[in-house]
Amino acid sequence: MLFNSIEFLIFFPAVIAGYFALPHRFRWILLLLASYYFYMCWNYNYVVLIATATGINYLSGYFIAKSNSKLWKKVFLSLGVVTSLAILFFYKYFNFFGNSINEVFSAMNVMAAIPHYNVLLPVGISFYTFQTLSYTIDVYFGKQPVEKHFGIFALYVSFFPQLVAGPIERSLNLLPQFYEKHKFDYSQIRDGIVLMAWGFFKKIVIADRLSEYVNIVYNNPTDHSGMQFLMATFFFCFQIYCDFSGYSDIALGTAQIMGFRLMTNFRRPYFALNIKEFWQRWHISLSTWFRDYVYIPMGGNRVVKWRWKLNLFITFLVSGIWHGANWTFAIWGALHGVYQIIEIYTVKFKEKYLKSADKISNFSRIGQILFTFSLVAFAWIFFRANTVKEAFLVIGKIFSVNSYSGAINLFHFKIDFLLSIILVISLITIEVFLENGKLVPKLRVLKRSAKWVLLIGMALIIMSILKVYERAFVKKNNYDFGPYLWNSFFCS
Repeated sequence: MLFNSIEFLIFFPAVIAGYFALPHRFRWILLLLASYYFYMCWNYNYVVLIATATGINYLSGYFIAKSNSKLWKKVFLSLGVVTSLAILFFYKYFNFFGNSINEVFSAMNVMAAIPHYNVLLPVGISFYTFQTLSYTIDVYFGKQPVEKHFGIFALYVSFFPQLVAGPIERSLNLLPQFYEKHKFDYSQIRDGIVLMAWGFFKKIVIADRLSEYVNIVYNNPTDHSGMQFLMATFFFCFQIYCDFSGYSDIALGTAQIMGFRLMTNFRRPYFALNIKEFWQRWHISLSTWFRDYVYIPMGGNRVVKWRWKLNLFITFLVSGIWHGANWTFAIWGALHGVYQIIEIYTVKFKEKYLKSADKISNFSRIGQILFTFSLVAFAWIFFRANTVKEAFLVIGKIFSVNSYSGAINLFHFKIDFLLSIILVISLITIEVFLENGKLVPKLRVLKRSAKWVLLIGMALIIMSILKVYERAFVKKNNYDFGPYLWNSFFCS
């Protein structure tokens, strides 16, 4: 079930009505049933795997807490981690690595082949696997008390607002909230609806529109010029941000209406001054997960310098592969690892330069933001390209002077292209105010009626644009509004 679907518009109000109508002791049952129904709407076969992941990690946590032997604790931890990762590997990566090995065998004229399985690719498996693993690992290290209530634990794994694309919640934050009594709170519901509306706006109005140009260009790399790829890459930067952060906003707003507080997943990442800060703002629940359960256990920065840099590189390489079973994602992750290592060498230079540039600090800040954005955008080329070969083709065209000869006619749909530019500029303008902390206080001082007018106005804008877009473009091109971008990358 998609958030931007008629089904969800019926499902969610029904869940909210039932949630506040039921006594507190029965609410977890409603949420668990609703969450499993939400998940089964994608494909009812998926529910077997999420139930298996729930059972494995519940039992692992239970026996870890019950055992007095360090050896047996390690055994139960290993069983939980290895089994969970094995399921993830088989469904998401087995065919990918098998095909890669078969290509190597073929090139070496070796008569051997790893079989290819037409297996079901479960939606959200990367997210709920990491969420359950963090619980089991935290129980082992004594950071998380064992959850004895199986139903509550099953709800923690399957909670529908963040089930298929995060945020990847920690048990320390989410589990205790299922025991809290949440009352009907007008201001909480209003803020949740506003956050959902902003998420829908970013997804439907901005991300879906930008995806048209991005898909046309990137899916036909030999037919387009360097300028077209430059604009398509620029659009993709905001498409993926609005798509994924839009989902996160809807998830946070959905949970907030019911009284739950999910962790913030995005904090205006394109205002980052460097790559390290970018990852402190982008997909925060994932970056902190890799920090706590991969980077730090390998030694983090508490080791010799060469090992520290290797730890950084491995963490980002694994992060890239987590996003999808394709070498393009591995290169994307490796690039960010290289960026981080280079920044280690340039820290002292930057500090010295910035101290001597106090009078032009604003210009220096803008320069750093633009430079960081350029590095991130370059890496996005590998993330978006269908193959590594096509990624290098795109890069070659962008950096080829001859490829810009026919760049005046960027796209066939000039009005849509202009509107997309306006939407991106509008988004940046709003985020500048949010970054400076000036927008939210101004909205809070508005009267209740003015806030509802603003909210309804945003909803009408979304519906109007959808209607106009449908008449002018969708029917003409036989196009259907697609699912979230993360459905192609993050959940697979």
